[in-house]
Amino acid sequence: MSAASLRSASSIPVRQRLIVALDVPDAATAKSLVGELGDSVEFYKIGLELAGSGDYFDLLAWLLEQDKRVFADLKFYDVPATVSSAVRQISRWGASFLTIHGDRAIMEAAASEKGPELELLAVTVLTSLDQNDLAQMGITIDVKELVLMRAEQALEAGCDGVISSGLEAAAIRERVGPKLLIVSPGIRPADSTSVDDQKRIVTPARAFQNGADYIVVGRPIRNAANPRETAESMQAEIAAALL
Repeated sequence: MSAASLRSASSIPVRQRLIVALDVPDAATAKSLVGELGDSVEFYKIGLELAGSGDYFDLLAWLLEQDKRVFADLKFYDVPATVSSAVRQISRWGASFLTIHGDRAIMEAAASEKGPELELLAVTVLTSLDQNDLAQMGITIDVKELVLMRAEQALEAGCDGVISSGLEAAAIRERVGPKLLIVSPGIRPADSTSVDDQKRIVTPARAFQNGADYIVVGRPIRNAANPRETAESMQAEIAAALL
């Protein structure tokens, strides 16, 4: 059975599988990009840069008013009691997804407070890290095995999904089947020549062929000469990959 056949949620609307990262300095810039993209994008990620701007929750509420879904990419990592309290607060704001780091105690604490609407995504290994980076942190386990271990623990802890490179998505599907959502950042178009901080990257088509449910795309859309055209091109690539 292929990894794609084990994808967790086939009922997800196709055009919601593309999540655009609003990694910009302020709400005005974010709103401008959302306006430019129009109906080509239905799902947005807002992360730490905007959290530091003071505009975070106003922007979150504004996106919901525009009938967009919101992914709160805050990657909570703290003592379990603090994380559970923070998750309880975020659950009131209407976001669809929230990220936490893939530590077992943190995942369990977060899952206990997420409520029925908010879906928790555990970060396995950041896509900006490779084996050399893990070694510098004193982690000797292979990247893939660490991702798989954290995915299994996320499932056991009550999380709804994981953040994982599309490179490891197929292995996660083989290990846990369709029981977890897989959201894959580190996406680059096949013709991309950009150099940035992402190391474990895949194309949109490959991510879905490997069993991902969603992809997160930032710079390739945001920095494109025509962001809307680029987003529509990715939407077409996603639709073709899901046939």
